[in-house]
Amino acid sequence: QVQLVESGGGLVQPGGSLRLSCAASGSIFSINVMAWYRRAPGKERELVASITSGSSTNYADSVKGRFTISRDNAKNTVNLQMNSLKPEDTAVYYCKIVVRRRFSASDSNYWGQGTQVTVSS
Repeated sequence: QVQLVESGGGLVQPGGSLRLSCAASGSIFSINVMAWYRRAPGKERELVASITSGSSTNYADSVKGRFTISRDNAKNTVNLQMNSLKPEDTAVYYCKIVVRRRFSASDSNYWGQGTQVTVSS
């Protein structure tokens, strides 16, 4: 089994900052991709940011210049630093990893439980 635990969500004023973290544990051989998704009320789930094992990053246009994704391979952790937050960023944020499990020849996707981010005055 592989487990993901998210933390760092909460309520913040517009223009403020939050830092989300997601730690993976379990029978892991390697983690290929780590990513953050979000789902706002009444909207489809969307990709916010991703980072590869080689530290190549990709961001949604709506968060470019404001959010930064990073990973700590020694701790199997992915982080999302969110600055200059807007009310439109309000959503449940989910982390996802693409992992090669020990003794497996294929990759699998695992999802965190989600953490609420609310940006409001």
